Amino acid sequence: MLTPFKKPAVLFFMLAVLLVCSACGANNTGTAASDTSTSSPSAAVVESASPQASEAPAPAEKVDLTISAAASLTDALQELKQAYEAANSSITLNFNFGASGALQQQIEQGAPADLFLSASSKNLKALVEGGFIAEDQQMKLLANELVIVMGTDSKVKVAAIADLSQDTLGKIAIGIPESVPAGNYAMEALTNAKLWDSLQSKLVQAKDVRQVLQYVETGNVDAGFVYRTDALTSDKVTIAAAVDPATYTPIVYPIGIVKETKHQSEAEAFYAYLQTEDAMNVFTKYGFSAAK
Repeated sequence: MLTPFKKPAVLFFMLAVLLVCSACGANNTGTAASDTSTSSPSAAVVESASPQASEAPAPAEKVDLTISAAASLTDALQELKQAYEAANSSITLNFNFGASGALQQQIEQGAPADLFLSASSKNLKALVEGGFIAEDQQMKLLANELVIVMGTDSKVKVAAIADLSQDTLGKIAIGIPESVPAGNYAMEALTNAKLWDSLQSKLVQAKDVRQVLQYVETGNVDAGFVYRTDALTSDKVTIAAAVDPATYTPIVYPIGIVKETKHQSEAEAFYAYLQTEDAMNVFTKYGFSAAK
């Protein structure tokens, strides 16, 4: 039988044991939680993946270059486009073909263009003087010749520019002299041959040299003034006569980088490419020659 003095002691001892056990359970739980957080697999994955993600190379930026170019360059530039884009997968070349005078005005009015390739030094010079193209970012690239073409089935014989005045010859197409360089060269040649005034009733003006070629191909006119390079692209016309180069300003194709380009380095790269031997071989294939 327990004495009255021993009962409180037993109760005190049992309470102390319970408190010690409770404290040990709490410490073990904390340790487990701590171990779980430090050994978490997801944390290890994040840590190891972060450096790899930062080292991944960024994809090359796609760049569209817009080149305003004389219509007579259409075939040669389309072939060069295929070769250049195949070697430069991040570049897309977009050509705006037309009469050099019209293209000049478009650039002056703010039309987007990265480069300008003109069929006349006059048009590019105007853009340099107007501050649209830097003097040190333009050059003479190509040369061409002026010829008279007729349909392959024509019965009229033309061997020289003077033969255009014969009564058996009907309409003659030229580019609009104010905006089409080929038309201006034709006007110079006709003026020097003293035929400009007398042939006015026969002349039909076209928006660019390619339209002149089309008029001859379709028989809408009997003859037309085009570049030799244009004549060589068609099997529906024949070169009736070459125009004496002494009677018109030398035909030079200059190229320049437009100051407002948003792709300066890419524009400079294509500008340089057009001066390479590979590019010049393509231009020669279409009848152009290197500018002197």
